[in-house]
Amino acid sequence: MSAENAAGITPEVLAHLERCEQRIGYTFRDKSLLQAALTHASGADRRWLSNERLEFLGDAILGAIVCEMLYRRYPTYLEGELTRIKSVVVSRQTCAKISSMLGLEECLILGKGMSGPAGLPSSLLADVFESLVAAIYLDGGHEAARQFVARHLEHEIDLAEDEQTGGNYKSILQQLAQREHGITPVYYVLDEKGPDHSKCFKVAAQIGHQRFPPAWGRNKKEAEQRAARNALSQITGQQTPYPAD
Repeated sequence: MSAENAAGITPEVLAHLERCEQRIGYTFRDKSLLQAALTHASGADRRWLSNERLEFLGDAILGAIVCEMLYRRYPTYLEGELTRIKSVVVSRQTCAKISSMLGLEECLILGKGMSGPAGLPSSLLADVFESLVAAIYLDGGHEAARQFVARHLEHEIDLAEDEQTGGNYKSILQQLAQREHGITPVYYVLDEKGPDHSKCFKVAAQIGHQRFPPAWGRNKKEAEQRAARNALSQITGQQTPYPAD
C-alpha cells in the first residue's frame, strides 16, 4: 500500500496536492504533511488534523531561520537593528503577501462555510505560509525549510532593510567607520561621462587607507550612496551590488 493510500489521501486530493507542490517548488515525501498544512480548521474532520499545530511550529521555525539569515548577512548590525528588520520580514502581512504571490488561496482545503478565494482573510493566508514552513521542515529537514524561506523572503529582507535605512547607506557606513575606526569615510570622484546636462559620476568610498569598489550614479549623490553600499557589501563579505566595470 502506498504512503498516500495509507494516509487516506484520495487520487483527487493527491492530484490537488501535486499541483500545489508545483506552485511552492517543493515535492513532499509525506503528502499528508502538505495536506495538513493546507487544511483550514473548517475543512478538517477533527481540529487537530488542521494546519493549526503546524502553524504553531512554523512560526518558531520561520523566526529562527530569518534570525540566522539576518545574523549572517549583517554582521555589523546591532540587536535593535536586526530586530526591526526581522519584525517586518516575519510579520503576518509579509507571510500573507508571499502566500498570495504563490497562489496558495487556490490550494487551501476549506469547509463549505468559508468564502471563496476573493474573500479569504489575510490572516488565513499568513497561517498557511507558516504551516508550509513547518511541513517542509518535518518532511525534508532544516536545510529544505531554510532554502524555501530564503527563496521567498530574501527580497523581503532587502525591502525591510531599505525601509529601515531609508536607503541612506552613507549614514550607515559613517556610523560603522566611526564606531570601528574613529574616522569618517571620504568619497572620491574617479571619473565622469556624458554631456553637462546629464553627467554620470564614478565614485569610490574610502575609510582610512582602504578604498572600496566604485559605483556609477546619475549624479554625485546617487553615486556616493551606491559607493557606500558597495563598501558595506565588501565589509560584510557580500557581492558588490553596483559593479563599476
